[in-house]
Amino acid sequence: MHRATKIVATIGPASSTPEILLQMIQAGADVVRLNFSHGTADDHRQRAEFVREAARQAGREVAIMADLQGPKIRVGKFENGKVTLNSGEPFILDADCELGNQERAGLDYKDLPRDLKPGDVLLLNDGLIVLNVQRVIGNEIHTIVKIGGDLSNNKGINRQGGGLSAPALTAKDMEDIRTAMSLGVDFVAVSFPKNATDMEMARQLANIAGAPYGIKPKMIAKIERAEAIPALQGILDASDGIMVARGDLAVEVGNAAVPALQKRMIRMARESNKFVITATQMMESMIYAPVPTRAEVSDVANAVLDGTDAVMLSAESAAGKYPVQTIETMAAICIEAEKSEQSELDKDFLDRTFTRIDQSIAMGALFTAFHLGAKAIVALTESGSTALWMSRHWTHVPIFALTPRVGSERAMALYRNVTSLHLDTNTDRDTALQQALETVVSKGYASRGDMVVLTVGEPMGQAGGTNTLKIVRVGEPY
Repeated sequence: MHRATKIVATIGPASSTPEILLQMIQAGADVVRLNFSHGTADDHRQRAEFVREAARQAGREVAIMADLQGPKIRVGKFENGKVTLNSGEPFILDADCELGNQERAGLDYKDLPRDLKPGDVLLLNDGLIVLNVQRVIGNEIHTIVKIGGDLSNNKGINRQGGGLSAPALTAKDMEDIRTAMSLGVDFVAVSFPKNATDMEMARQLANIAGAPYGIKPKMIAKIERAEAIPALQGILDASDGIMVARGDLAVEVGNAAVPALQKRMIRMARESNKFVITATQMMESMIYAPVPTRAEVSDVANAVLDGTDAVMLSAESAAGKYPVQTIETMAAICIEAEKSEQSELDKDFLDRTFTRIDQSIAMGALFTAFHLGAKAIVALTESGSTALWMSRHWTHVPIFALTPRVGSERAMALYRNVTSLHLDTNTDRDTALQQALETVVSKGYASRGDMVVLTVGEPMGQAGGTNTLKIVRVGEPY
């Protein structure tokens, strides 16, 4: 069955062989995520090559996302690997400490003491350990343990409510951007951006690094800082898409606030003509179990019903025991959830104005296909913008975007309800339209007698030039 919601799968030790990658793509992975928090440049290069080869064998383009590590706000290492903190006891975070012990721990982020004051609350290890800051003396942060537990090497630190000054792009991230561009990645995900400026800087670095390879990647802002919430519209405007990164975000704003924020972020992204990925712990139990919990099934389904473009797997596919089965399960959940979605196209179009011809054609095609009961929308597109605009509204009519540009084909792998296909460049409109129809029919998406809505630009070959809408029945003359 046609699945509108896309699946992003992280690859790691459990999924880095060509054989497993091919099975993952065949199971439904649309985008493969390289996590630059782990592995070397050579590891990522080999994995990217495996992805491209597996996609070739599967007969479709699969996009690659480079996910930057961002600032490491973590404790250092301990003499014995870990300590156990007890509630009510003092504990010191010391920027000058080399190896931690029962009394103190070192810091990877040396400027942390300058960001804190008495009364601040620190959350360690994804919020499992809570420390109350009593005072800051030089490079030492003196705390009292509010909620204790085991604390091991390199666990993360968040300040409740946000406010840490660490820059979104570190020296490592800048080097990783250069590596990612040499691999020909399609998306770059920026960790912990606070504002639009962080995303503008990341885009500039990526465009400069990608210039020798002819690459301008799509930029994704990972929303995981409390400060990013009030700056969300600016971040959206400076990005191509966002990721609802629920892990660190939940630690900073509280677990209870995240579901409503997820819905708000997805809605804002769609209204801004940006794509959105929902991530973190979506199928967490399948790291070890062959089936998900009922709560995880509901979580994935609700993200689909919220209107997310994609759902993402992290450790489930990177280090889990069932990477292929997890993707198959997630795909099945998405399809079932999509069946129950109600289209609100007419309401969406109320009070909307379009100033661009190509955007008007895209909206006209959606409206026409929906009300005439067309089997498919076929968009001939250079950049993919026409397909993106169409995908912001749900109609149950699948969108097929045909492009001569491989980069556009891969970028559209993240757009909801869009199937991207390759169409050889042809400057004759009628010939191109006929080839487009034949491609869609040959792949089984439409058959003789089906009504199809077509969009194309004249003259052909110009990005942003869509200006024609055509309604045809397959098998009948134009």
